[in-house]
Amino acid sequence: MLTLDRRLFLKGAALIGCSAAAHPLMSSMTFAALPGENRLVVIILRGAMDGLDAIQPYGDPMLRKLRRSLSVGPENGALDLDGFYALHPRLEPLLPLWQKGELACAHAVSTPYRDKRSHFDGQDLLEAGTGNDLPVDRRVGGWLNRLLQAMPDATAETAYSVGVEQMKILTGKAAHLSWAPRAWLKLSPQAQMLLEHVYHDDPLFRDAAQDATQISAETSDLGKMPGPTADAQALAAFAASRLNAASRIAAFSLAGWDSHANQAAVLGRGLDRLAAAILKLREGLGPNWDRTTVLAMTEFGRTVRENGSGGTDHGTGGALLMAGGAIRGGRAFGDWPGLGEGQLYAGRDLMPTRDIRAYAAWAMHGLFGIARDRLEREIFPGLDLGGDPRMLA
Repeated sequence: MLTLDRRLFLKGAALIGCSAAAHPLMSSMTFAALPGENRLVVIILRGAMDGLDAIQPYGDPMLRKLRRSLSVGPENGALDLDGFYALHPRLEPLLPLWQKGELACAHAVSTPYRDKRSHFDGQDLLEAGTGNDLPVDRRVGGWLNRLLQAMPDATAETAYSVGVEQMKILTGKAAHLSWAPRAWLKLSPQAQMLLEHVYHDDPLFRDAAQDATQISAETSDLGKMPGPTADAQALAAFAASRLNAASRIAAFSLAGWDSHANQAAVLGRGLDRLAAAILKLREGLGPNWDRTTVLAMTEFGRTVRENGSGGTDHGTGGALLMAGGAIRGGRAFGDWPGLGEGQLYAGRDLMPTRDIRAYAAWAMHGLFGIARDRLEREIFPGLDLGGDPRMLA
């Protein structure tokens, strides 16, 4: 006899009600267990975070000229870091981490992806880590999975995924599973009446729908979590719990960074969630925070000039945020290319001065002892690792 599981109904109904790509609670999470005590967390910021706004190079006088309506610099509420860079006001909760040496950034970074400025392609290349090969060969998997393949003692550590595919960064031959917060079904009274009407003559779906909405209302912990950062905190809290156990690598994503219009509001919400996630990781990890490196990466940056809608368009060079007790924080890494005439990529974007993959590779080298030649040939094919940025303490 055909039966409909109530939790399966919850999963399907939630996906009907919202797009998995757009809903932040549909972010999947993946883990892997490794020998040793060092930990790596990769947060993918989907939608192209504007690094020029998150970590403002206000010491470059061209920034104010190119962004006349976007707030720039300490005189507009940004928090001075070193006389050249300033932290966006919505990242103020992270300022103590900078002061303690647990927060850093690298500006003018990018993958080898150029010019087409597609979120989908950009994210595929960021997670595959293979260079500028489009379309990405699915057989090569993601760069975190190739890290696992380079460590024969690695084992899988997992929870479950609800309604989403695995993050591509950890797909591949090495064993891995995934987890995501349980989806919940929250219906308005009108929508619930419509659901009851549609399924009135179908006892199988009618009873399952009634049970599902009742379960959701009474027991969904995520449904009761307050505030706009609850999803980010839930992901980070679960990641910390696994990292305190057998896991040594966690990867999850935060969506909502595409700020074509009304950037102040869009970016502000994203930065609130990122700050909440990092602080929740720090809180949850406790003493293990001292052995943790967090890399918050986005597929590409945004244009230096603001557009006519109070936002910025798809660009090239961006920013990498680093956090954790294992990093040498309180500093900005990398070479600043300038924003003057002739210094922009294609006359519009921040010029990349370093491959973002190099920072991830040096983190792997320092945390897990992966050899340089293996990083350049196997984990990040075609990467020129360059000099050690000395990003780890």
